[in-house]
Amino acid sequence: MERRLWHLSFLFYQAVRDLKPVWKLEDMRTMETFYWEENASQRTYSPSEALLYAIVHDHQAYAQYLLSHYSDGALAMPGERFCCCQTSAPHLAMAVRYDRRDILGLILQVAHRLPSLRTYLNRGGCFHLEDGKTPLHVACELLRSEAVVLLLGNGASPQVEDHNGMTPLDVILEQLWDSKVNAAAKKVCLDHLLMFMPEVHFKMKGELQKDPACWSRLLGEDKFNYLVGKNPAPLFLMAMQKILQQLPPEQFPRSLEELPIPPALKPLPGSCGQPGKRKVF
Repeated sequence: MERRLWHLSFLFYQAVRDLKPVWKLEDMRTMETFYWEENASQRTYSPSEALLYAIVHDHQAYAQYLLSHYSDGALAMPGERFCCCQTSAPHLAMAVRYDRRDILGLILQVAHRLPSLRTYLNRGGCFHLEDGKTPLHVACELLRSEAVVLLLGNGASPQVEDHNGMTPLDVILEQLWDSKVNAAAKKVCLDHLLMFMPEVHFKMKGELQKDPACWSRLLGEDKFNYLVGKNPAPLFLMAMQKILQQLPPEQFPRSLEELPIPPALKPLPGSCGQPGKRKVF
């Protein structure tokens, strides 16, 4: 019996993977036979669990349906077999991890509409699997520069620490120190973080001060001096920080696109999908 239920459950997963029509997926989701745990009190997939499948397989139409028709329920914590910690934001983190930017945008819109999700963007991930990393930590870890900007612009805090006391800035600095691979992408994410950080606080500041020669070569002298507090922020960086602070998070990134400044100065990629040539330093 258990094997049969598992097989039926896999059919739902497979249907989402194959991008079947929304109406068919909803019929399957609410059929009791498709819930594989024989002794479970809940006999159907929840909107939250279905949304995780939609994110994994980039089924944008289904994700939009779930978020628009259920909202709170779609972003509620899924069952324990999906996530054991009940204070995280698995849907947001998964959208970042799988680079589902369109679905990420939909989730952020819902999070702004619901008062119950005011802290949603800054929730740490599973203690056992993610070490308390927020979605912004994950975006920095995976060098998802567009996700970094979207999260910051929508109100994610760059000052939140994971369970090891690491901020997203620490994540990028650690990666820069460990390897020269993808150095350009790491520096883009670092620049994005600094644009949304009028006050710079991070765990690795002492490490930078211990080896100024190496870090100056790695970051550039101006950026190194700014991070360790020797120099104030460059004028351009201070201006961008002030401008970005004025943009309402619930209207981001539209508010960013409407800024009357050259596209090359904006921290989101242009129409070609590549990071802008703009540098903070």
